[in-house]
Amino acid sequence: MARKPSGRRGDRASQPTEDPEITDKLVHINRVAKVVKGGRRFSFAALVVVGDGRGRVGYGTGKAREVPEAIRKATDHAKHTMIRVPLRDGRTLHHDVQGRFGAGRVVLRAAPAGTGVIAGGPMRAVFETMGVQDVVAKSLGSANPHNMIKATFNALNNCMSPRAVAARRGKKVSEIVARRSDVGGAERARA
Repeated sequence: MARKPSGRRGDRASQPTEDPEITDKLVHINRVAKVVKGGRRFSFAALVVVGDGRGRVGYGTGKAREVPEAIRKATDHAKHTMIRVPLRDGRTLHHDVQGRFGAGRVVLRAAPAGTGVIAGGPMRAVFETMGVQDVVAKSLGSANPHNMIKATFNALNNCMSPRAVAARRGKKVSEIVARRSDVGGAERARA
């Protein structure tokens, strides 16, 4: 989405339009105290995940003196950074994928229907707002919510649909999907 150049930084033309279908989840709030002459000054940092329930999801952070203002800033930032993730049958990922950010490592696996969202903490918020119904996820590294969210988004950015893979390789979708099912059958025959 290209933005129009504007003369002022806070121009309304660059603001996203409000979408009533977007849901947001507060993942983490951090309270920071700064010691000054008169005592302590508290500041809050919020981490928020937003999604439309149909494969679009984003995350954002915001800092302010008050919690509601920090959440509002984080939500606005998350709406600007939304990505689209291809989903199989609108319920799960097309393939298994790994993501990494700093010390955070995550593994996301596609799951059969009826499995549900098996993921902890921040990753669960991402999948629920994105609209995934069946997925198995595991965090192998840092338990820091910021690193887990960024590692999850790194993994989701690497997800590709069979249509995109076929277009990149210059093949038909049926050839790509057939190979995926043949590989599983060959592995089962060997076992």
